[in-house]
Amino acid sequence: MYDRGLSILEQYDLTATNTYRGRGSLICNTQQGLVLIKEFQGSAKKLVQQEVLQRQLEAGELLIDTVYANQEGQLVSFDKDNIPYYLRRWYEGRECDTKAKEDILRSIKALASLHKIMHMPVEENYVKESLLQEYGRHNAELRKIQKFIRSKRQKNRFELRYLESVGWYLAQGEEVIRQLIASDYDTLRKDAMSRGDICHGEFNQHNVLFVNQKIAVTNFDKWNYDIQTADLYQFMRKILEKHNWDKELGKQMLEEYNKERPLSGMELDNLRLRFAYPEKFWKLANYYYNHKKAWVSQKSEEKLDTLIAQKGVWLGFLEEMCKMRGKN
Repeated sequence: MYDRGLSILEQYDLTATNTYRGRGSLICNTQQGLVLIKEFQGSAKKLVQQEVLQRQLEAGELLIDTVYANQEGQLVSFDKDNIPYYLRRWYEGRECDTKAKEDILRSIKALASLHKIMHMPVEENYVKESLLQEYGRHNAELRKIQKFIRSKRQKNRFELRYLESVGWYLAQGEEVIRQLIASDYDTLRKDAMSRGDICHGEFNQHNVLFVNQKIAVTNFDKWNYDIQTADLYQFMRKILEKHNWDKELGKQMLEEYNKERPLSGMELDNLRLRFAYPEKFWKLANYYYNHKKAWVSQKSEEKLDTLIAQKGVWLGFLEEMCKMRGKN
């Protein structure tokens, strides 16, 4: 229903003058400004830590969608049907335009600003798994999907394309693991944990809002302890895929981040290895396997075709990353 969760406002002593839908949420105009109501599906304990982190970030230049406590001091509120919700500060603004260089570079600067502040004593429950574990698991899944498709008597176009290309991507994934083991990754990760470095966890164009002359960063639910190049990689990869791995844009993004928060040589090397892993290929394969549809959408086929077609420019970008690492 349109007003789902609206009743919890009374637990915050708030009244909505008007409401409209957000992404899986309800946005309300109240006497304290805009707030967002969303069904809560996470850990209440982690949400407490999230509020601490967000209050810390409020001291900086960015606008933050901080979680509100209700009148009883709780961050999670239940409606009459015992459905849990939480309330966050919200802002009226436009999302980062992935086609606009100015938006992209301003977003990168905002990320670097976040990273300078995002540190808290480590809690093991919220530490991201190591890249060695993650990539090893992904490689095993690619092999499992390869075996599954080979066992099928009739194969659709997506499956045939997968079988044609998986060998190269698997070899690339294995090479990244070898290079990770030989790199300073363990040292970098231990240093990050000793500082309590935190990642946003989902820093993308949808979670960056331009509000007049300011920037709001939203949706911190997936925050975690990790090397902060993880955030930088995720944002850059999604942008660069849309720009056909434009080397110049990639350099400008890194330069903008470096102005605010300089990257060490070890961090640059780690960023290069993240880019070198065929994550998008794994994502497409994993989506296909988890749905196990006899019919694969044309969109999935097109995504795989685009990915394979971009292999050359992707490798060219990786070469550029090697040069940048050499200069550092």
